[in-house]
Amino acid sequence: MIEVVHNRAKSSGVRIHWVEPADGPTTGPAVVLIHGFPESWYSWRHQFEPLAEAGYRPIAVDVRGYGRSGAPVDVEAYAMTALVGDVIAVIDQAVGEDESAVIVGHDWGAPIAWNTALLRPERIRGVAGLSVPYNPRGDIKPLDALRAMAGPDQIFYIDYFQEPGVAEAEAEADLARWLQGFYFSASAEADWSVSNIAFIEPGGRLRDHMQYPDEGQMAWMTKDDFAFYVGEFERTGLTGPFNRYRNINRDWYQLAAWRHAPITAPSLFIGGDRDGPTLLAAKAIENFPTNLPGLTRSFIVDECGHWVQQEQPETTNALLLEFLAGLD
Repeated sequence: MIEVVHNRAKSSGVRIHWVEPADGPTTGPAVVLIHGFPESWYSWRHQFEPLAEAGYRPIAVDVRGYGRSGAPVDVEAYAMTALVGDVIAVIDQAVGEDESAVIVGHDWGAPIAWNTALLRPERIRGVAGLSVPYNPRGDIKPLDALRAMAGPDQIFYIDYFQEPGVAEAEAEADLARWLQGFYFSASAEADWSVSNIAFIEPGGRLRDHMQYPDEGQMAWMTKDDFAFYVGEFERTGLTGPFNRYRNINRDWYQLAAWRHAPITAPSLFIGGDRDGPTLLAAKAIENFPTNLPGLTRSFIVDECGHWVQQEQPETTNALLLEFLAGLD
């Protein structure tokens, strides 16, 4: 287990847990790392040492609802504007209320990172998104767009997560097995010709589409790594994480003032060539010249699934360090 120092910030009364490596620098340019679903600050374990050795201060956050962070009961407490506030609260405590940081996000952490750079540009020196490209608030409600994409005979997994209690009941019936299937099915080792967890038939379950690793597969997540994730979610449950998905239409209303708004901060995008969100958002990547005018690089990693910084840490670290060096 990597040795870390645990810290807490308060964001509108909600406890936000964040860590940094115990032997890392306590000064130097801060890099705030935001995980996705269903993950943890621990998802950035491979980035700590390379960033610290290069003189940066890695700060990995437990998103609200995860790990040791607070988990408000109300669904609306997981709106994007609240999560942006959480990031700023961490920067305020860790770095200073008048200081800025670089923010890096993966999966749901990427939209959190993108929107923090959009809403609070004076606090963000640069922004990197992994897996999920920046796609500004458009003219169609997100759930309407997802339902149109899925068609009448399928349900997109985000839509399946909308009804409180449904996805929780499925996952928590056998949490370890559900997590294992989710992690493996979204990785580069899964066989999409067999099944795809992005789409579910009406009345079906996500687990019906999951694949599971054979012996020797999923080497990027050791038994100890997996046990850490299982332990976190056995303690917290998954309601907080699922509540993030239940705010996508609320976010659309609340971010109306930023309709079609570009992010001007220096930016980086990293996706995988077998990463579902990256492939489904090909149009957003095409629109980077308009929506990310400060983009320094967009890179698709070969033989990489959804868990970019865990499946391909060396490539991810090299790209992040190149990006950070360009900001100095």
